[in-house]
Amino acid sequence: MSKVNPKIDLVFKKLFGAEENKDLLLSLINAILPAHQQITELVLKNPYNISDYAEGKLSILDIKAQDENGVQYDIEMQIKGTGFYGKRILYYWAKMFGSQLDYLTEEEKKKRSKKDYPDLSKCIVISLMDFIFFKDEKYNRCYMLKDRDSNETHIDLDYLDLYFIELPKFDTGLKFVQSTLERWIAFLNIAQNYTRGNLPKELAEITEIRKASAALDVMYFDEQERQYYESQQKFFLDESARMREVTDKMKEAEKALAEKASQLVEAEKMNAQKEKALAEKASQLVEAEKMNAQKEKALAEKASQLVETESQLAQKEKALAEAEKMTAETEKALAEAEKITAQTEKALAEAEKMNAQKGKALAEAEKITAQTEKALAEAEKMTAETEKALAEAVDAEQKSKIEFAKKLLKRNFAVQDIAEDTGLTIAQIQEIYNKIKK
Repeated sequence: MSKVNPKIDLVFKKLFGAEENKDLLLSLINAILPAHQQITELVLKNPYNISDYAEGKLSILDIKAQDENGVQYDIEMQIKGTGFYGKRILYYWAKMFGSQLDYLTEEEKKKRSKKDYPDLSKCIVISLMDFIFFKDEKYNRCYMLKDRDSNETHIDLDYLDLYFIELPKFDTGLKFVQSTLERWIAFLNIAQNYTRGNLPKELAEITEIRKASAALDVMYFDEQERQYYESQQKFFLDESARMREVTDKMKEAEKALAEKASQLVEAEKMNAQKEKALAEKASQLVEAEKMNAQKEKALAEKASQLVETESQLAQKEKALAEAEKMTAETEKALAEAEKITAQTEKALAEAEKMNAQKGKALAEAEKITAQTEKALAEAEKMTAETEKALAEAVDAEQKSKIEFAKKLLKRNFAVQDIAEDTGLTIAQIQEIYNKIKK
């Protein structure tokens, strides 16, 4: 088992920041850069040097390098995040970019006395972080200057690249690793658990990773380095334990939230069912009210029809009363005629008896007969009028019944009910129905 953890910044710089291990740093950088930006050479600007300790530079553990195109790199391993980590990275980039004009190398001093804007080179900051900075599942990302609306880049503004590699987010099993970057991340996460002899084959496929594992196996610390490493390792372990505790609490909180969400979903489902039931009930009530309104309308129409029928019956009763009155008058006239007839007969008898008064009696008899005939004619006329009134009354009643039956048939009342309501026979109602259909 390796005795040192490559996530400790001291180990990281001794491993990737030493001249003899530039190929490891080159492999790591190329694994992070896109395919069209691959590099072939690196110059370490601040290689790891034991003499730095004597000058108190032990805390300066980021790696600065420059490729064959003059692009500047600042690579840092960081195990603890802060609330201002983003500003810190921007400051590193700004300082690295701006300081290019502040000094000349010995070779540059032979050619010029100062630098100007055209001498500025692109600066790339690579942050390998053993903590979560972005609130998503993406473990590898790059920020650069782009047009906000068109997403377009410009060659004169292409001088800033900020790479963020969040190591804890990459928890894919070794059998699923694919790219060189994924293998380097997996190595940094688990290197201290393996030696060069038992390095997993998925990682051993990369030559530089095999070399890095071997370098960790034999890495030596002097006393000052040992003290620094142990203090950082203790901090790393404490931070890891704290992170595990935070993670466990977050998982418990997420579980509680999930349960709460499930309960809310169930409650919402029940509420939805209740609302659906209430809606169905309301729909049923609306339908019932609609049916009641239809029934009330039908009852109102039937009541109106009954009122109309009663009015017609009242008119019929009035006509019958008038007919009965006329009949009584006719009977009275007939009685008068009979009485006159009796008087005539008596007069004729008296006329026969009184031969002496025959001419006068005959004249009187003829007069009485004429009056009788006139009375009889009037009686017959009144009888005819009475019969006509009776016929008209009967005909009006029959027509009223027929019209009422038609209305009931149009409203789909039963034939038996119509016969009971109108007094017509079923055959009459059937005949009326056939005429309506025609």
